[in-house]
Amino acid sequence: MLLKQRAQFVKKTLQELFPHPEIPLQHSDPYTLLIAVLLSARCTDARVNLITPLLFAKASTPEEMVQLTIAEIIAIIRPCGLSPTKGKAIWTLSEILIQKYKGKVPKSFKALEALPGVGHKTASIVMCQAFNHPAFPIDTHIHRCGKRWGLSSGRNVVQTEKDLKRLFPRSLWNKLHLQMIYFARKFCPARAHKIDRCPICKHLSD
Repeated sequence: MLLKQRAQFVKKTLQELFPHPEIPLQHSDPYTLLIAVLLSARCTDARVNLITPLLFAKASTPEEMVQLTIAEIIAIIRPCGLSPTKGKAIWTLSEILIQKYKGKVPKSFKALEALPGVGHKTASIVMCQAFNHPAFPIDTHIHRCGKRWGLSSGRNVVQTEKDLKRLFPRSLWNKLHLQMIYFARKFCPARAHKIDRCPICKHLSD
């Protein structure tokens, strides 16, 4: 199957299975989304969604967050892992948002990636999910599926992002990245993957 045909099949299948994918991390605005995404590093979305209500009950704005000590933040987010690093990043980026952006989350990749604890993937998620800016955040699920489906060389996440952006229309990036995550979790896991039960792999592996 040609590359464009593969991409078309993937797009059609994902749309049939997950026509209205919801943002998996619970949030109420760009700031709470930013914090939730930062916490999701090496942690499941399900666990983050258990912890963020506890954190946001105490502080759901940059102004409220800096009123907490870093130690208090760490104590709340400890179940998410890497809590000392994440706690310090959350407090520091909150202070920067107040000082430089009047407490608002900036709407540019450059400004977001300059914040502590915010890499390209986190910035991409915030840009597409909070501000509806076309982006294609690549997590381990999408990286894995891109390679399995022959849509990317899979050398690294940077290359996977470039490959998928070339294959799919810009207008679909935000939706596709969510659809791929849900599909990967349900049908295309890293372990115990059964090709004959995967609606995409069983066709593309022929």
